Amino acid sequence: MKPIIIANWKMNPASLKEAKSLFSAVSKKIKKTSSEIVFCPPSAYLFLFQKKQGFKLGAQNCHWEERGAFTGEVSALQLSSLGCSYIILGHSERRKQGETSETVKNKVNSVLESGLMPVLCIGESREQRDRGEEQKVLEQQILESLEGISQNKLKTKGLCIAYEPVWAIGTGMPCDPEEAQKMMLFIKKVVSGIYPLDKIKILYGGSVNSKNAEEYIKESGYDGLLVGGSSLDPEEFSKISKLF
Repeated sequence: MKPIIIANWKMNPASLKEAKSLFSAVSKKIKKTSSEIVFCPPSAYLFLFQKKQGFKLGAQNCHWEERGAFTGEVSALQLSSLGCSYIILGHSERRKQGETSETVKNKVNSVLESGLMPVLCIGESREQRDRGEEQKVLEQQILESLEGISQNKLKTKGLCIAYEPVWAIGTGMPCDPEEAQKMMLFIKKVVSGIYPLDKIKILYGGSVNSKNAEEYIKESGYDGLLVGGSSLDPEEFSKISKLF
C-alpha cells in the first residue's frame, strides 16, 4: 500500500499569483513518486488543481449540510463537484475556533455520504500530555467524532485518522517516532472496537519534514503524513514525497 502524503496549505499563500507559482514549482518536482499525493489548498485556489493529473485534490473543511442558508460555507457535495477526493476535518486550528466533536461528527457523516474520504484530525495539547491524559483525550475525540457512523458508510472510501499532537504543529518540535508509534497503536486499538482496521488509514502530522518523514512511516508504522509548513516549500515537499 502506497503512503498518503497530504499537503495542507492552510491559509497560504496570500495571492493567486503566488498560489500559481507555488503549484507550478511543486507539481514539477513530485512527478516521480509512488506515494498518493493530496493537495489541500485554500478553497479560493481549488480551481487551479482541477483536471490536473498525478495527484488528488482535497479541501481543508466543509459544512455538514448539502446546501442552504449558510453564508460563507461550502458543502462536501460542492467540493466533490470541484474534483475533491479528501476533506480535512477537526483540525486543531479549527477546534480552537470553537469547533466541537459533535460538529466534526456531522461533517464526517456528510463527507462519507458524498463519497469522499474524511481525514479526521485528533491530538492532545501540551498540557494534556503533561498530565498524562493523551490517550484519554484521543479516545474521547475518536468516539465522539465517529458516534453513530456505521461500518456500512465506510465501505466505499474508508476513513483517514490523522494524529497531530497540538504541541507539535508548527513548532518545529515533532513527536518522537517511538512515542508516535505508541499513539498509533493506541488509535488502532480504539478504532478496532468500531470498524474493521482494513478500512482505516492512520496518518501522522506535526512538524513533518524531509529528515523525519521516513521514520513515521517505515519505523512508526503510519500509513501516511499530513504535512503543513513543509508543503509550502517545493524542494522540501518534493523530498518528502520521494522518500516512499
